[in-house]
Amino acid sequence: MPSRADITYFGAGPALLPTDVLETAAQALLDFNGTGLGIAEHSHRSELATNIINEAKADLASYLDIPTAEYEVLFMQGGGTGEFSASIYNLVGAWVARQHAAVVMEIGADDEAAAVAALRKRVESDLKLDYIVTGGWSLKAYQEAVRLLGPEYVNLVADARTENGGKFGKIPDQSTWKLSKDAALVYYCDNETVDGVEFPGFPQALAPGPDGTGPIVVADMSSNILSRRFPATNYSLLFFGAQKNLGSTGVTVAVLKKAFLPPNTVQPSPTLLRKLGLPIPPIVLQYEIIAKNNSLYNTLSIFDVYIAGQVLKKLLRTFPDRVDGQEALSAKKANLIYAALDAHPDVYKVVPDKSARSRMNICFRVTKSEKAFLKESTAIGLTGLKGHRSVGGIRASNYNSIPLEGAEKLARFIDAFAKA
Repeated sequence: MPSRADITYFGAGPALLPTDVLETAAQALLDFNGTGLGIAEHSHRSELATNIINEAKADLASYLDIPTAEYEVLFMQGGGTGEFSASIYNLVGAWVARQHAAVVMEIGADDEAAAVAALRKRVESDLKLDYIVTGGWSLKAYQEAVRLLGPEYVNLVADARTENGGKFGKIPDQSTWKLSKDAALVYYCDNETVDGVEFPGFPQALAPGPDGTGPIVVADMSSNILSRRFPATNYSLLFFGAQKNLGSTGVTVAVLKKAFLPPNTVQPSPTLLRKLGLPIPPIVLQYEIIAKNNSLYNTLSIFDVYIAGQVLKKLLRTFPDRVDGQEALSAKKANLIYAALDAHPDVYKVVPDKSARSRMNICFRVTKSEKAFLKESTAIGLTGLKGHRSVGGIRASNYNSIPLEGAEKLARFIDAFAKA
């Protein structure tokens, strides 16, 4: 049987974790800091747990240059799929709160029935959620919005399949996007894990104007977070599951602009939402509840937060220039692998268009024999390369934990297999 040192694992998630982080975590699981108890046995209400959460929040903000005066970091459960729902509930709630305040200003607060009737008219005529669909995950997010609210409230800004023969693989030109006016949110997935499509940067069509105002942008960064710099203040909400670049399965991070939290924004009451015919969020998906309790409204897996914290500390030690250092390394690794593929166009076909190639999930087909490619790569310790079950092919997930040597080894194999 191979040892851990013999394997470079390119699985899409749960992904490879740094060995030294796992060794530290294994010890903490048995006896954390000489307490005689493992970290998973300590109360989530303990000072120890609070310190772990606060350190991880601070290190994440430091690594990514997220201004903590403007943003709240929340540790949640439910994965990216849970955040599809949470983003809808909370940002629709914030939209209703803004509209309710405007209605009260117009007609006064004395006639509640009239205010509710006026607000319901606004909901029916003006409420819109915008979705940019570029792959399987953004499609699921769009479908969840339709399921929760109804199709009349959901606007498909762009569907990449219309420009690529019915398949994902391109990002539609931003000049063709059909954005709503004053949408409750505009969602996009920064990196599509299944389809190997990544936005090359922040979409300029969503950028704030000269006065600083702009769309309420929501981004799913589950599979490329921590791998490159992004303009944090352009986002109202970004979220990501931990199991790609941050840590282990079981914790999800939401980074929310504080303008959407009390006292700036207070979510509407369940009674009002019922009168408006809008869904009421489960309490564990309410950002204001999670924020008020420092992510500890219910029992959070402190062990998973601890692993994420250790990954962040390792990144901060490794890269004095923080995310910029990792971004350079991620690009170098991806360029090596793509160059090896492009050198043999008769054997390999990269799935997405060159303009939208992901640095994190490198998806390609092998014309010779994908079965042989997988068998031979596994034999030399290159594992986890099978493509997603919905699309097939080969997928090399080039997450932060993949060392440069691992990318070089894969590039050499790609070249050797083509020449064999």
